[in-house]
Amino acid sequence: MNRLVLIFNILLLSFIAIHGQQTADFAEKIRTENNIPEISYAAVTDSSILEISALGQHSSELKDKASLNDRFHIGSNTKAMTGFVVAKYVELGKLKWDTKFFDLFPEWKKDCKPDYYGITLQDLLSHRAKLQPFQGEEEKVPEFKGTKQKQREAFGKYALTLPIAEAPENAKFLYSNAGYTLSALMLEKATGKTWEQLIVKVFNNDLKLNVKFSFPENQKRKDTWGHSEVDGKLIPVPSNKAPQLDFTQPAGDLNMKITDYLKFIQLNLQGLGGKDNYLKAETYKFIHKGIEAYSIGWYNIYENEQELSTHSGTVFTYFTNVHLDRKGRIGYIIFTNSFNEKTTVGVRLLMRKLKENYSRKNQ
Repeated sequence: MNRLVLIFNILLLSFIAIHGQQTADFAEKIRTENNIPEISYAAVTDSSILEISALGQHSSELKDKASLNDRFHIGSNTKAMTGFVVAKYVELGKLKWDTKFFDLFPEWKKDCKPDYYGITLQDLLSHRAKLQPFQGEEEKVPEFKGTKQKQREAFGKYALTLPIAEAPENAKFLYSNAGYTLSALMLEKATGKTWEQLIVKVFNNDLKLNVKFSFPENQKRKDTWGHSEVDGKLIPVPSNKAPQLDFTQPAGDLNMKITDYLKFIQLNLQGLGGKDNYLKAETYKFIHKGIEAYSIGWYNIYENEQELSTHSGTVFTYFTNVHLDRKGRIGYIIFTNSFNEKTTVGVRLLMRKLKENYSRKNQ
């Protein structure tokens, strides 16, 4: 029996090594053809790394070679992390998923639209609160002063004075970055700590992941530069010139190494497999599958006999894409340091290749 196990393990390692090299060659071809300065990607199970690689360079105008120590801005993949922190404090009894926003902020009610009076924590995190999207296409937002927490409060008050936004016909939800700011306000009120303090506590102190805010500090150390398209050309963006999200940080403004981010994904895969870890397995089930179409920080997708949790993130300088195969218990992660149509095409092709390597039919 031990001999059979040994043979199986050798064959499995050979399979992974072959696919790993094939994927690296494919990813490099995709990267160069689509003019993506750097790609980092990984495929993981709940307990192992199937493959991982970093290809390219930090900037289109630098020769700094890519490494697995590079940091990437993860954009709206921050939402799953904010939802994760909220879930922890729901487990601790500080909040409930059905806690109403105005139960915690009754003094705001007189200045806000009555349409929002019934919104709950769950509504905010699953994009059911009918808030305006705040994805860069709305009227100019007023300038808010003070600490980031004070800016969040001012923005929250402002968002709740605007008319409700109706989702398109047959849509299950209306995506809004404002919901994550308001959910962070609820979390701050319930715990007495800022969103920033709670991110540091949960991810850096408790889970030993190296999470940072805003963009990788490429002016202080060798690291990735985001790239935005200007007149058809990708232009590197220094961190001190990067977009400042400030009051919408809980919706999309963290940066990480892929080696740390994959550990977060593995926690989720373990939970989806029925294992308690930092959160309870039943909490992971709710986060990923508890609400139709978009649950808590994750798109909840059922198609072609598959169950997927997915999300992408960008502030038009980096682009990240993550898929969790809930049945196969495999996570696929792709980080890039550019954003335009060619980047998204390249990422889509690489994601397809990773899934071909490790889908259930190949197990």
